[in-house]
Amino acid sequence: MESFRRLLPTPGEGLTAEDVAAEMPTPAPAGRPFVFLNMIATADGRATVEGRTAPIANRADYELFHALRARSDAVMVGAETIRVEGYGPMEQLAVVVSRGVELPTETGLLAAPDNRVVIVTPSPDAELPPCAASVSYLREPDLATALTRLRDEHGVRSIDCEGGPGLNGSLIPAGLVDELHLVIAAKLAGGADPLTVYSGPAPAELSLLSLHESGGYLFARYGIAR
Repeated sequence: MESFRRLLPTPGEGLTAEDVAAEMPTPAPAGRPFVFLNMIATADGRATVEGRTAPIANRADYELFHALRARSDAVMVGAETIRVEGYGPMEQLAVVVSRGVELPTETGLLAAPDNRVVIVTPSPDAELPPCAASVSYLREPDLATALTRLRDEHGVRSIDCEGGPGLNGSLIPAGLVDELHLVIAAKLAGGADPLTVYSGPAPAELSLLSLHESGGYLFARYGIAR
């Protein structure tokens, strides 16, 4: 088990991932679940190395990643992230945002028989072929309305959104994200045209809520202005 050091707002030593995650979630805003982004990037701002996040992470990130998941009712992710990262068995409700519902069903998230998956899509009729996971559809083109329906129809009060950048870029400008949890890895990836954690159409203002360190990695928690 990795040890975390709190740098801000007040110094602290010997914390676990569960200690760091214990402040989550905060109360949800009116009308929808509490939503936070759970992302990682290299020190030069890359969200992936060779298309994957795994080469960026360290053990502390892994532990905090799962501690934050455990405190959430649902994990939300975009279709491209599912196609690239795969995913697997999950204890929480999985919410996949997908326009065309073109997702792998023989491996990863949808191949795990105990997984419960809600597909949020604007498509009125697109469906997956039969798969092992339990799948339902929330056919809703507006993400704000989709979040409200997740709360009302599925009892979701908090959402851990794991991207990718395209989904983040839709949620943040719409005022649908409350916090960003950003791991800054002690690595430089280099190369041209980096994929970053946010591909939205406009800047977003952040306020630093807390900062932790473990293994040379920084774990920043930001509030996002709505």
